[in-house]
Amino acid sequence: MVRGKFPLFSPIVAGATFRDRSVACLGSLIGIAITAGLSILVLGLHSGLPVIVAPMGASAVLLFAVPSSPMAQPWPLVGGNTISALVGVAVAQTDLPLAVAASLAVCLAILAMSLSRSLHPPGGAAALTAVIGGQAVSDMGFLFPFVPVALNAGVLLIAGWTFHLVSGHRYPHRPTPAGAYKTSDAPARLRSVVTAEDVDGALKAVGESFDIGRDDLVRLLSEVEWRAFVRTGGRIACADVMSGDVVRATADLPASDAQALLIRHNIRMLPVTDATGRLLGSVGLRQLLSATGVIGDVMVPATVVRPDETVADILPRLASEEHHGAIVIDEEKMVLGVITQTDVLAAMARAEIDEPSMPRLRAA
Repeated sequence: MVRGKFPLFSPIVAGATFRDRSVACLGSLIGIAITAGLSILVLGLHSGLPVIVAPMGASAVLLFAVPSSPMAQPWPLVGGNTISALVGVAVAQTDLPLAVAASLAVCLAILAMSLSRSLHPPGGAAALTAVIGGQAVSDMGFLFPFVPVALNAGVLLIAGWTFHLVSGHRYPHRPTPAGAYKTSDAPARLRSVVTAEDVDGALKAVGESFDIGRDDLVRLLSEVEWRAFVRTGGRIACADVMSGDVVRATADLPASDAQALLIRHNIRMLPVTDATGRLLGSVGLRQLLSATGVIGDVMVPATVVRPDETVADILPRLASEEHHGAIVIDEEKMVLGVITQTDVLAAMARAEIDEPSMPRLRAA
């Protein structure tokens, strides 16, 4: 109702809830109180130095209200404020008219933050404060960016980090959880046809910047793509959910080394290939248990699937005790990926998670 009648007052942050905003309010209350209190202890209330600078209020909004924003992460928060204040002090040392100095300080602060990958909107205010802050700030000179700006930002960061830890928020933000196999693949439930290259192309086509990291955008679009795919009755292909960063071995690898690979990556099967990457077979702990030579001597025929086969189609092949996973190959028998029972179950379970009304995928 609010969105329809009062569009100007519609929420502008996707996914925000009243509970999130309440937690953000409490966090900012605690964070600013701790920052001001500790800064007073360090600097002294009657030292003539500003104990807390205004940009910290804006930093607190980012840190507590949108902690997943790239601009709210530790380096932008501390580095962006400090670098911008340094730029502002440098500009303030010139004899430029106030209006010119103020505008130049903000301009150069944006440039400096962009080059140092520390873009933080309150940094513009830190640079401006260094120019228009009055005699007390002017007398501090190049000490101002460190005391109180860096001091304030560091204390606020520690307060925010601790608050998010206690309140159950993940901070600093990590876009994609690590997979279970210590490879570059995302966890099974986060895989889809959306790639980072797709996002880069879309951003270039749109020609706009958004306050969300690229990895977060890939993850969000993957979730959207999956839900739309399942809702419309789409059939999920093996290529969409397979692990593409395959741990593999050649036939001349010693069995002891193969065992170490399986244990290190927490996997049950190794594809065995020739020097060109063409599949020869597979080997698992069962074959390696008493092996003493090379894995080519004990490898067995591999369970293989094609990338365009659907998850539902291959489920019967993976439903036995012998086959926990299959190797995805092309027509030339080149290894493209690996798909396991976990990958299949994660794909099919997405029809049930949070959306019980979605149609279920069934084996063909």
